[in-house]
Amino acid sequence: MVGGGQGGYIGWVHRLAARLDDCYEFVAGALSSDEKRALESGRALLLDPSRIYTDYRDMAAAEAQRPDGIDAVAIVTPNHLHAPVAKAFLEAGIHVICDKPLALSLAEAIEMRDLAQRQDKLLAVTYTYSGYPMTRHAKELAAAGELGDVRFIAVEYVQDWLTEPVELQGNRQAEWRTDPTRTGAGGCLGDIGTHAYHLASFVTGMLPDKLSADVVSMVPGRRVDDHVQATLFYESGARGNLIASQIAAGEGNALRLRVYGTKGSIAFDQEHPDFLWHTPLNGNTVRLTKGRAHSPAADHAARFPAGHPEGFFEAFAQLYRDAALQIAAKLENSPIPAASAWLTDVNDGVEGMRFVEAALRSHAGSGSKVTIR
Repeated sequence: MVGGGQGGYIGWVHRLAARLDDCYEFVAGALSSDEKRALESGRALLLDPSRIYTDYRDMAAAEAQRPDGIDAVAIVTPNHLHAPVAKAFLEAGIHVICDKPLALSLAEAIEMRDLAQRQDKLLAVTYTYSGYPMTRHAKELAAAGELGDVRFIAVEYVQDWLTEPVELQGNRQAEWRTDPTRTGAGGCLGDIGTHAYHLASFVTGMLPDKLSADVVSMVPGRRVDDHVQATLFYESGARGNLIASQIAAGEGNALRLRVYGTKGSIAFDQEHPDFLWHTPLNGNTVRLTKGRAHSPAADHAARFPAGHPEGFFEAFAQLYRDAALQIAAKLENSPIPAASAWLTDVNDGVEGMRFVEAALRSHAGSGSKVTIR
């Protein structure tokens, strides 16, 4: 692991997710850019002292030379380090699992995609919410034509944790996430807007070709956006509305998706992830429940019987499980298992950066409609 040392948030989430299905052993880390914190964090996690690193470049070089070197690295640093760290490990011949966003720019993301392809290494990007059994079942329903032709997609991801200027009050997560040199030009846009954009695309199998966006900062003095509204335009004629906000007072981690087609609709709420609502046209609304709604994708992502709640950690773990299946296949020179086909990877990361850059271009043009790809 690179990043994820003491005082961080997402590192321990990745470590727990990786261990949940007994697919990984955590053996090495460059856990902080601060040498003292890196060493203390490694000791606290009982790493072999010889495999506690204070520089990710040293780690990539050393682990590539060890006969028992790492098979994969997890990158859980602030955004500005994602691409440089991924590049170092890919060039060393090591598979990569990277927190999103993939990079700070579209050009950087494309560079990472091309490097991963040349090296024939996995570069997974953790769009967590695609790991839920019910979002995968929703994707199965859409692909099977149960919704008919999709006409309208509504997706929102709203939180309240940046309603006040907490970046000025000692909140470390807020401090780097509102610093454009570390988070990138898109604050809320890149942090949670890309999650909303990805989930809509993942479930429907549809990517918009144009958008119109308003990208603003509601908190005076904040250097990055904290609220985004976008209209998505699809080649089929379908439309989408996307809202991402971190100043929505009273909201926790509310990612909600609704898809409306000519035959019916589906609705998913991340804060209640065991359920998916399906309403056929002129029919009754049915609540589909994890563990009772069966499809190959949902069954692959479920760990417990119906009535045993599964949530954020399990969704995260699903991405690690699918990554492990693909890495093992590559190590054994065998075909990629079909069950892992929905792992979010470098291509999803590139599409996320296409969305970010298009939204910023649209906003700069006073909300003008711009081409995404």
